Amino acid sequence: MNTIKFDKKSVRIIAHRGLSGIEVENTNSAFVAAGNRSYYGIETDIYKTADGHFIVGHDDNYKRLSGEEIYLEKETLARLQEVIFFDKDGTKGRVDLRPATLESYLSIVKKYEKHAILELKSDFTQEEIARIIEIIKEYDYLDNLTFISFNYENLKRVRKILPKQSAQYLFWKLTDEEIARLKEDKIDADVWCVELTEEQIKKAHEAGLVVNCWTVNEKDEGERLASWGIDFITTNILE
Repeated sequence: MNTIKFDKKSVRIIAHRGLSGIEVENTNSAFVAAGNRSYYGIETDIYKTADGHFIVGHDDNYKRLSGEEIYLEKETLARLQEVIFFDKDGTKGRVDLRPATLESYLSIVKKYEKHAILELKSDFTQEEIARIIEIIKEYDYLDNLTFISFNYENLKRVRKILPKQSAQYLFWKLTDEEIARLKEDKIDADVWCVELTEEQIKKAHEAGLVVNCWTVNEKDEGERLASWGIDFITTNILE
């Protein structure tokens, strides 16, 4: 199994939850698989655990990946790291397919010199955002990291500490009103690919915004967006 090659032009390609089209999403294995390929960046998602750590995961529980109803914010880090995920074939024969931590993610993106795209999933407090930033500082990786979130307040909390940090707001449709708000707050756009048009991308660029889109897995769609001049494409399998 391999990635699907496409004409990306000058677009920067982000491996969504690691190379999740080949390896199980948001595991160290998926991050390493992306690191060994030509991706510009690697995206992941983090939640806070019950004991104050930061664990990787897209859903708020691991049932889809493991078959177990285990909520990320209600368990300790030690308990969460006991979980083993199903492999792509539905088996549980690989002990490496376990939840990653913020620290393991950062160590991998740094090793492979990839841009980090860090989605803030929980509704983090200002103190928790500060702790996340301190962890990233320990890896000396803030200059190569973009925060993203569906929670606009998370990004504003980042901005209180790091006024110039790269940040993108995740949302469904790029409207004139949204462009105006993002321009005022100096936050870039990360939009659902289905709702994007060439005209919207042009308007965003005229406002000084960078535009990312998720999640593009079809070759033709990727090449169309690339021809429109989008800045980033987030994908499970395109390369």
